Amino acid sequence: MTEDVVECFRGIIEDREPPRFEKVIDGYSGFLFVDKDCNPLVAMHWEHRFNHMVKRYNEIYRVQMPNITPHVCRHTYCSNMAKPGMNPKTLQYLMGHSDIGVTLNTYTHLGLEDAADELKRMEDLEVARKELEKAKGEKSVSQKMFRAI
Repeated sequence: MTEDVVECFRGIIEDREPPRFEKVIDGYSGFLFVDKDCNPLVAMHWEHRFNHMVKRYNEIYRVQMPNITPHVCRHTYCSNMAKPGMNPKTLQYLMGHSDIGVTLNTYTHLGLEDAADELKRMEDLEVARKELEKAKGEKSVSQKMFRAI
């Protein structure tokens, strides 16, 4: 977790009422989000909360928002980490996938804008490389420098 996330979770713990008792489930305790019976919240709890928020939003605004599920949040997280260039193996580890193909082909959603941004980034790198070579007085490597034997 990033330090921002850790601080956010600390704030949640400080602001909430302490649980009446600490449940232990499969050897785990200290759950961050619990229901009225001190059971940890599960995906269905979050899906209900998300649907309630989306419904209220859609009652107010003309541009409608689709339903959001915890699983959609996983896809969004994965895509948002991949876009700036997180190492795919690191992302695979964070997502808990045993197969890199699941991480890259199922959870990472990139579009035309992302491709355009990546091409622009590659062009910028090439310009920077050429400027560095000029500053060092080095010649660019070209295919003409090599000959087949």
